[in-house]
Amino acid sequence: MTARTQTPAGAPSWTDLSTSDQAASLAFYSALFGWAAETPDPELGGYANFVRKGQRVAGSMPTMNGAPDAWTVHFATDDAERSVKVAAASGGTVFAPVMQVMNLGRLAVLGDPGMSAFGLWQAGTHTGFPVVDEPDAPTWFELHTREYDTVIAFYCEVLGWEMNVVSDVPGFRYSTAVVGGEEVAGVMDATGFLPEGAPAMWQVYFLTTDADASVARAVHLGATVVDPPVDTPYGRLATLADPTGAIFKLRQHV
Repeated sequence: MTARTQTPAGAPSWTDLSTSDQAASLAFYSALFGWAAETPDPELGGYANFVRKGQRVAGSMPTMNGAPDAWTVHFATDDAERSVKVAAASGGTVFAPVMQVMNLGRLAVLGDPGMSAFGLWQAGTHTGFPVVDEPDAPTWFELHTREYDTVIAFYCEVLGWEMNVVSDVPGFRYSTAVVGGEEVAGVMDATGFLPEGAPAMWQVYFLTTDADASVARAVHLGATVVDPPVDTPYGRLATLADPTGAIFKLRQHV
C-alpha cells in the first residue's frame, strides 16, 4: 500500500470514468467494489466521486460529444500550461486546453502520438489519490499502444519519466515508467494483439483479494469478461467491460 498526500509530477494522480449511463455506472462500481457514490455535481458538469473508506478514489462523469465510455488516467504536473506546450511540440494532440476546475486544480486532456487519451492535472485542493495498491482501489496503470517507441519518447519528454525496460523481445516489449525511484505505470507494445480498429488506450487495474470472485460478481452485475483471470508474474489478472462497455482490469497479488 502507498499512502500519498501529494502525487509526484509525472505519476498517475487520478482516474475517472466517462459513461453514457452514469446512474448505471455508479451503481455497478459501488456494488462491485463496495464504494459509495457521491451525488453528481451540476456545477462540475455532473461529476461524481467514488468513495472508499471515506476517501475519494476515482471519479465519474457523463460522456461528451459521443465519446466512447472509458476510464481516463490523469498525470500530475507542476505546470499544466508548460506540459501542454511540450506535449503539442512533441507530437501530441490537445483535446481540451488547460482549464481551472474551481479551487480543485487545473486540467487538460491530451492525446499522445498513438492517439491514446490522457489527462494532465495540476493540483489545487485535489491532490490526487490518497492511496494506491489497496484492495478496491487503483493499483496499476498501463498503456497498450501500437506506437511503442514513439510514445515512450513522448511521455519521457512531457512527464519526465525514466524508463525501465522489462522485456524487449518480439511479441513482448514492455517498459515501466519510473518517477522518483518508484515504478508508476507500464507501457506495452500492443501491435501484435490489438484488434484492427481497436483504439490504443490507457487501462486501469483495480486491486482485489480474489480475482475469480470479483469477476463472477462483475458478471452478475452486468459486466462482460474480455480476458478471464490468469496467473502472471505480476499477479492474477483479468480484463472486463462494464455494463456500458468501458474496459477495466482486476489484479490480485499472488
